[in-house]
Amino acid sequence: MSAQPSVAGDPPAGDASVGSGQARPPRHAAGQRKRHVVAKADEFGVGARRILKVDGREIGVFRTEAGLFALRNSCPHQGAPLCLGPVTGTTLASAPGEYVWGMEGQVLRCPWHGWEFDLRTGVGLYDPYRHERVATYEVKNEDGEVVLFA
Repeated sequence: MSAQPSVAGDPPAGDASVGSGQARPPRHAAGQRKRHVVAKADEFGVGARRILKVDGREIGVFRTEAGLFALRNSCPHQGAPLCLGPVTGTTLASAPGEYVWGMEGQVLRCPWHGWEFDLRTGVGLYDPYRHERVATYEVKNEDGEVVLFA
């Protein structure tokens, strides 16, 4: 049985699939949360980011080439405003002496200390054995609007 991930600002989830390498659905499903319009879809193009305050929590919403993503705006390391960091890729596991770049547009790097998080899952990439993650939220295009469920 794997350890439960710690999530900045939210209680632990019952899903132990963290670290499996597979994207999992956002922690907060639409049926459990309120609908918040982020922007008109045609005004929220690739590279767009918005930080919203929802019920006392700051949530960053991003559109990258890889899709729409939403994460809690708090790094579990020292509470930095995570969603102000760059969206980028990262080096992937590879053979010794080989450096392979990947996950372009799927990695959010903390602006204070450089910790990296997978935008799809919120899982920290800096140390997969720590099982730390940031809360993720469902965000999608709906009737010409970018909508966050939180």
